[in-house]
Amino acid sequence: VQLQASGGGLVQAGGSLTLSCAASGRNFRSYVMAWFRQTPEKEREFVAAISRGAAGTYSDTVKGRFTISRDNAKNLVWLRMNSLKPEDTAVYFCAGGDTIITSQYRSPIGYRNWGQGTLVTVSS
Repeated sequence: VQLQASGGGLVQAGGSLTLSCAASGRNFRSYVMAWFRQTPEKEREFVAAISRGAAGTYSDTVKGRFTISRDNAKNLVWLRMNSLKPEDTAVYFCAGGDTIITSQYRSPIGYRNWGQGTLVTVSS
């Protein structure tokens, strides 16, 4: 599948933003989908993943603030981000993998498909 991320922008601390990832191609429902983020100072960091059965997994830094969801009929994945903090500022990438198992969710290595990234800036 090919992935197209969108929805980034500038938001004040405490605000909310929803990122979208549109997938084109076949067999979207067989893909584990995830969001990663990256800044110039850090390696690509796991944010959240959603299983084929729509169960979410989150990093400790975003748990309770972010929600990942998917619509297999529309080939879409969303990341709803609430209570945003300046440290959430990053380029966010959506990723997909059709061979990933649960123990591999948090590593970018197993995801073969990546979107182009969308910038989220949280001002203090």
